[in-house]
Amino acid sequence: MKHLPYAPLLLAAAVNLAHAADSTPIQLGAVNVTGSQETQAEEDARAAREKSANLGPLGERRLLDTPYSINVVPHDLIQDQQLKSVKDILRYLPSVQGDGARPQSRGLQGSVVQNSRLDGLNVVSTTDYPAEQFDDVQVLNGLAGSLYGPANPAGTFNFISKRPTDERLNRVTVGVGTGLSWLKAADLSGPFDPDGKIKYRLNLLDEQGHSYSPGSTLRRQLVSLALDFQVSDDTVVQTHFSHYNYLAKGLPGKFALATNASFPGALDPTRHNLGQNYAGDNDTTDTASVHIKHDFNGNWKLDVGLLRQIADRESTAVTNTLAATSGTYTSTVATATASRFTINSYLANLNGTEWTGSVRHDLTLGFSGFDWKNYNPVDGATQTLGTASLNDPVNFNEPDYPDFTDRYHSATATQRSFIVGDTLTFTPQWSLMVTGSQSLMSVRNYGKTGATSSGSDDHGLSGAGSLMYKPVDNLTLYVTYADSLQQGDTAPTGTTNANTILAPYRSRQWEIGGKLALEGVNLSLAAFQIKRPYAFTQTNLDYAVAGEQRNRGLEFMADGKVGSNVRLFGGITWLDPKVLDTGSAATSDTRIVGLSRYTASLLTEYQVPQVPGLAVNVNARYVGPRPTDNTDSHWVSSYETFDLGASFTTRLMQRNTVYRLEVTNLTNERYWTNIVPGGLNGYSAAGNASAQLGAPRMLQASIQVDL
Repeated sequence: MKHLPYAPLLLAAAVNLAHAADSTPIQLGAVNVTGSQETQAEEDARAAREKSANLGPLGERRLLDTPYSINVVPHDLIQDQQLKSVKDILRYLPSVQGDGARPQSRGLQGSVVQNSRLDGLNVVSTTDYPAEQFDDVQVLNGLAGSLYGPANPAGTFNFISKRPTDERLNRVTVGVGTGLSWLKAADLSGPFDPDGKIKYRLNLLDEQGHSYSPGSTLRRQLVSLALDFQVSDDTVVQTHFSHYNYLAKGLPGKFALATNASFPGALDPTRHNLGQNYAGDNDTTDTASVHIKHDFNGNWKLDVGLLRQIADRESTAVTNTLAATSGTYTSTVATATASRFTINSYLANLNGTEWTGSVRHDLTLGFSGFDWKNYNPVDGATQTLGTASLNDPVNFNEPDYPDFTDRYHSATATQRSFIVGDTLTFTPQWSLMVTGSQSLMSVRNYGKTGATSSGSDDHGLSGAGSLMYKPVDNLTLYVTYADSLQQGDTAPTGTTNANTILAPYRSRQWEIGGKLALEGVNLSLAAFQIKRPYAFTQTNLDYAVAGEQRNRGLEFMADGKVGSNVRLFGGITWLDPKVLDTGSAATSDTRIVGLSRYTASLLTEYQVPQVPGLAVNVNARYVGPRPTDNTDSHWVSSYETFDLGASFTTRLMQRNTVYRLEVTNLTNERYWTNIVPGGLNGYSAAGNASAQLGAPRMLQASIQVDL
């Protein structure tokens, strides 16, 4: 079911059904209120102190009680800014580089599976996810192997699904955006039965039309159903099913560099033929998961989860490779990459509290893992479309594509991690967190005939220790040391040891930080250093670890209300990402390709007191200059973008109604985004950088009505 031609009818039918179910009058009894009522300022301050995130096997914990840099992009921000994808959401976090296929933090590339999770369970990162499916997005920056098992030191991205509500919700949204894309969505929730033993959350989305590029096509269609079954007072079964189709064709292609070439000034992304109207992405992702949560005695709690995901991709995106001769390029389409991923992931976490004398122990026992398989098109290849000039881009003839459903099994990766943890609280001021995971890893690569081309079986320990000091309850100071395993790289074609899988890498991180809940706003500051081994092709054409990547940085974030009418979300990151000891003076002690020294983002929302229900917002983002080659000889310039929006909440025909208007890239800034090196991990002696053009000024307007 890749295309849903009857999605508008489904929306209407679902809304009518929910409205009919809500037609029974509800009798409310008298409510007696005693005690003093909390003021708005006190409520905001309490919300800031109690803001929490899910820390994997450690469960839900206050941000103030976690010795890691963790950011939570909340649901109301996602909704008010009319965000459409996870990539849109991650742009609000200055420490995250989220415009690429794999999200990353602190300047380190993420993996396809290990760094991304849906409700704590591993999922594919290289497919599109709709923002409308999630309640919030939580990002733990840096190393987390002791909590989740081996992963690149790129952070952990946890997408939290919308769950059923206790009260009836029948919400419909219609909207229109740049390029005349028409959006229709419904968010329906509530109990099925009078006792609320079974509750549902149904999200339907249908957006079709065009994007900003001439001749482009856009389609987003989602069906997402979450069910909660209250089996007993102590046990709940939570299920989630989703089907999502994302199609985007005709947008500007990726730009790559031939040897000795450099990027020109950023082009106008609305120009004809920078992409091809038949080329792009057509992704279909089906996901099903179940969590069984049991509370044994109000102290010990168990969470067991399973997930199955099938992500199909028909990738026909264009790459325009710029020649050293100014202004000429060659367009190609690559169709040999994986067209299907399948994931089986699982977890089991047991948490509880015990005491030894005056010392409190918050204990964790966990198990986490996945089985991940890749399937590639049998007839996949790279095809050349033609050569043209940037002064006169060409609409090339459409090539013959392979049958993306005719696949061969190209790789299997498995991972199993046993996790233990203890947070020892000695006094109200001092505590120590210790976590560790013992992991088993296995990788097999296969050729088209089914023969094994390479394989690896490894195991190892990842650990972390944190000392926390709380001079007062709303302030935490901490120092954390962590080391973490990740799967070794595979030697590329052209090396003497091609297809060989290197031994696992071990990354190490120091982090010193502080968190303060001040009135209604959360403030956090962290300094860090991450070191990890670096593999690249040697002069003798061996692919081996022979260098080190060292990323140092400072992160500051603010999230919450400043006064009664102003809310802030954003911060600034200073990053010093270096490659060391490469064996070449030209590439040693250079900045990693594509990374900015300074990145800043700040969303400010102002509730206009003179006009009840009216709110205006502005989001400013800055990204500094970035190198585009391994010797730091060529750079692209910095850029700034500004988004401006407004919302108006009112009652229309006795229904709660919200009007929203958002203009992104208000000044129509032209810029290069998502600059990546030829090697996914950063420096590589083979391959050159690539980049994409940032989106132009775009507009989105919508009306949301609660029926």
